[in-house]
Amino acid sequence: MIGIVDYGMGNLFSVSKALERLDTPYFISQYKDGLMEADALLVPGVGSFRDAMEALIRTGLAEMIREFAATGKPVLGICLGMQLLFEESTENGKTKGLSLLPGKVERFAGQTADGNAYKVPHMGWNKLRFTGESPLLASLEEDYVYFVHSYYVKTADADVLVAVGDYYDVEVPAIVGRGNIFGMQFHPEKSSEMGMGLLRNFTELASERKANQ
Repeated sequence: MIGIVDYGMGNLFSVSKALERLDTPYFISQYKDGLMEADALLVPGVGSFRDAMEALIRTGLAEMIREFAATGKPVLGICLGMQLLFEESTENGKTKGLSLLPGKVERFAGQTADGNAYKVPHMGWNKLRFTGESPLLASLEEDYVYFVHSYYVKTADADVLVAVGDYYDVEVPAIVGRGNIFGMQFHPEKSSEMGMGLLRNFTELASERKANQ
């Protein structure tokens, strides 16, 4: 059973519909006790990093996510939800994140190092380039996924990078992971067969862990 965290800033409808297409049982909750019983946790997110962290802290869900991660059960952050897994963001002033992965979130500069301007947000289809190993990539090949974001993760720890997407001169962390913590900067639920394959692998990871307990 997948627990979807409802803190008022996630696209719950599209994520839940994607799980329904995969015939994966799920529930949506804003309460710690119920979410802690899930086999895996999905943290969606749309909007401002600062607003999201304030909502998570106010509701006690920030600490719940950290406690859940410490159990070893899988956690997946999507879009803003992925960014929240990192240490801090510069969006609307410096804000601390959940600190489950090393790195910080910064805005696209809007121009390349040699001065050529590009559009922000990064919006549309972009091809993934696999850079690491992860159970999320099982039986999948590099393909296109759908991005919508103005901020991206910068990390000095290349070991957390699973896949990247190139946007002008920026190597955008697209899939990240360490241990039982995973993130996708793009929207897998809007990314056709590639996105559904990634979500399927995450749900299967949760099922396999439960079966082996």
